Amino acid sequence: MVSNYLPALLFLGVASGLAALLLVLGSSFGRYFSRAPEDAEKLSQYECGFEAFEDTRMKFDVRYYLVAILFIVFDLEIAFLFPWAVSLDTIGGFGLISMGIFLAILIVGFIYEWKKGALEWD
Repeated sequence: MVSNYLPALLFLGVASGLAALLLVLGSSFGRYFSRAPEDAEKLSQYECGFEAFEDTRMKFDVRYYLVAILFIVFDLEIAFLFPWAVSLDTIGGFGLISMGIFLAILIVGFIYEWKKGALEWD
């Protein structure tokens, strides 16, 4: 019974050993090859490459959410179109109609995005 799990345990052991080795090598050689920062600006924290200039609780523009919806629309469409196209000969007319309904719903979402201006980059 244990022999069934031996490849997985061997993989976990090699991966853990390699991770530990890389951590030790990085921490030991990092001290010798790193250069000291020239000024305090390089040690300052940043999130997007510039200093925070507004309150963190500010309201986001609705375009961020529209771009997220747009990503979901296209991501779902691609994720479901490939298996559908591969198995179209076996699912027949019912599959064709159901995919047509699915694509119609996605097209309505795309039109909503278009009307709201999410595709226009200012």
